[in-house]
Amino acid sequence: MKHANNRMLGLLALAALPLALSTAFAQETAGHSSGKMETVYESSGGSPLANSPMHQNINPKAPSMTEAEFTRGKEIFFQRCAGCHGVLRKGATGKPLTPDITLERGTDYLKVFINYGSPAGMPNWGTSGELTEAEVDLMARYVQQEPPTPPEFGMKEMEATWKVLVPPEKRPARQMNKLNLKNIFSVTLRDAGKIALIDGDTKKIIKTIKTGYAVHISRISASGRYLFVIGRDARIDLIDLWMDTPTTVAEIKIGLEARSVETSKYKGYEDKLAIAGAYWPPQFVIMDGDTLKPLKIVSTRGMTVDPQEYHPEPRVASIVASHFKPEFLVNAKETGKIYMVNYSDLTNLKMTVIDAARFLHDGGFDSTGRYMMVAANASNKIAVVDTKEDKLAAMVDVGKTPHPGRGANFIDPKFGPVWATGHLGDESISLIGTDPVKHKQNAWKVVRTITGQGGGSLFIKTHPKSTNLWVDTPLNPDAALSQSVAVFDIRHLEKGYITLPIGAWAGLGEGAKRIVQPEYNAAGDEVWFSVWSAKDKESAIVVVDDKTRTLKAVIKDPEIITPTGKFNVYNTQHDIY
Repeated sequence: MKHANNRMLGLLALAALPLALSTAFAQETAGHSSGKMETVYESSGGSPLANSPMHQNINPKAPSMTEAEFTRGKEIFFQRCAGCHGVLRKGATGKPLTPDITLERGTDYLKVFINYGSPAGMPNWGTSGELTEAEVDLMARYVQQEPPTPPEFGMKEMEATWKVLVPPEKRPARQMNKLNLKNIFSVTLRDAGKIALIDGDTKKIIKTIKTGYAVHISRISASGRYLFVIGRDARIDLIDLWMDTPTTVAEIKIGLEARSVETSKYKGYEDKLAIAGAYWPPQFVIMDGDTLKPLKIVSTRGMTVDPQEYHPEPRVASIVASHFKPEFLVNAKETGKIYMVNYSDLTNLKMTVIDAARFLHDGGFDSTGRYMMVAANASNKIAVVDTKEDKLAAMVDVGKTPHPGRGANFIDPKFGPVWATGHLGDESISLIGTDPVKHKQNAWKVVRTITGQGGGSLFIKTHPKSTNLWVDTPLNPDAALSQSVAVFDIRHLEKGYITLPIGAWAGLGEGAKRIVQPEYNAAGDEVWFSVWSAKDKESAIVVVDDKTRTLKAVIKDPEIITPTGKFNVYNTQHDIY
């Protein structure tokens, strides 16, 4: 009788969950929950692994599934869920979804949470209309199965995809075109699988170039000649800007999913090597800088910084190249470890491994180029690494889910040199002192916190020649905020920001019109913004005069489809931000 009563109480509690959760979700949406924005960011766009062949293991203890249902569940998981919960469902931004947990919860319980979401950030996949009732039921059964394992991707697989389209000996010895290469912008056309090279002087498209899916970043070689772009499908394209018309001269896939690429910058190694990091498999590869020939693959699988347990899927989130040593700094997301990889001798590879915090994501250098500042999203911290001494200089507590892009360096009128980050999870902007010599009392501390428009910020930017600080909020659920940008006067930060209606200035029709990633031109007197709508809607690039904060130009073209990241050649080459 006692067991029966307990079961009845459990069923009554389960029956009450939909109302409770839907109420919580409504409150969360009204309050612009940080968790919601984090999840939207992590799960946006899906994973290129959705259609990859994988080992499938139907769990005999789990609810039955047909092979077709399992295949469909796998596709939905990688399209919607892998960004937060991980390929192997070990957890990251989202909670672990391994069978030891999901089997205990049961199908009915899981259906409620998938359908209604939670205040902690789990989207309401069912009630939002993203998943049908049948798909919610399917996913509740799918996550009780053993996670399918994607295939590995080693040297043999990389070499099979490697193509040198124009050998180095057949490339020009000098720049053959009349382009002002310093002021070219490499613009990601996310859903088109292309980049657009746009002339910053004329505001005209020089060329669109087919690339991998959803290019994540563009990086420039130390000489400014080669442009490296990497798609989320782990395809790298090497573009020679010296040719009559900039042209792809080599390409390779370094895995099944990826985000990061960088090139060697230390004196004597300019343009010699490149490095790319994969989400799957969790590894990085060092390549020849002018051909992309793969030379050395290193796995990042290993122990986490805390609680020091094994993790099979530490994704390589970001990479920067040291200016002080022949080293790459590789950030492993799930383990919270930073690898300082000395590339002077690939046969006898030496690495310094620094314990930071989980989950490492993106970042950049301070104004001197000596200290790398990288966000540990889930820990709400910024790790500071001294690239001259190869050691952790500090861990700095900041706001909720920092997302700096590469950050912003400027001189605070009261506290001296600072580096700033915005946040996905709240409206705060944290300013961290970066001068341990002349402003030692302020070094590696949050010296000032200012308030922006709201959470959902992805990028913050300024320029040494500017007195403006620009902060976007493209993932804020309020359209008025996602379609505008906040700008502060660095000389008078206490006065707060003004808002510029970038989306309205674009003069587009209907669509999301999210404003993302302020990027300066080479002269530092213009700021470019992507106006990012859906792939079937019109998008644009809006150019603002930095001094007057007025509209200067709108770049529209049928080929500008879902523009997101923009990278000015000169500023990217010299780490100016």
